[in-house]
This record gives sequence, C-alpha cells and structure tokens, in this order.
Amino acid sequence: MADTYAEFKDAVNMSASELEKWLATDESKEVGQKPSGGGESVGHDSGRRIIKILRSKKADLSDADEAHMRKVIGYVHRHLAQRPQGDVKETHWRYSLMNWGHDPLHD
Repeated sequence: MADTYAEFKDAVNMSASELEKWLATDESKEVGQKPSGGGESVGHDSGRRIIKILRSKKADLSDADEAHMRKVIGYVHRHLAQRPQGDVKETHWRYSLMNWGHDPLHD
C-alpha cells in the first residue's frame, strides 16, 4: 500500500478542495466517457472518489481504495503520454485529467 499511496500522491497534484471546486464546473461535467444510459462520466465519478481518498487517513484506506488509486495512477500516466501539441489550457485533454485529480498546468 505504501508504494501505491506514494505514486497516487505524485499523480494527483490537486488538493481535495481544488478537485471539489473543479468537479462543480460545467467544463468538468462535459468531458469523459459516460455510461451508455447517460449520467456521470467515469472520470467525474473517479474524481469524487479521489476526494474521499485524499480526505481519509492513510490507515483507514481499504483494499478497494488501493485498487482505485492504482487505476488513477495508470490513467494519469497513460493520459499524460497523449499530450496534444500547443496550448492545452482549455482542452478536453486537460479537463479530463483534472477530473482524475491531475492538472498538467499545476506548478
């Protein structure tokens, strides 16, 4: 769990409050893969789960939380490798990453 937690903290560079504010925006809700019946995107749902993980004590995290952290790490790494050319400030690529807790423009 310690290695996964460390990698998760490296991949997720937004705080719980930053991510919570982001998930409330229209831009956040417009991106990502939605279930066939409509509704919340996979990334948006993941973002809400990331907030819960960030606000939890490490000792209180479950095996399911660890599995989700691994999923987040994989998504962020794969998505970063697909960075488009040019300014990414207002792109679906960036918005999708932000739903998963990573802002590529974060200092």
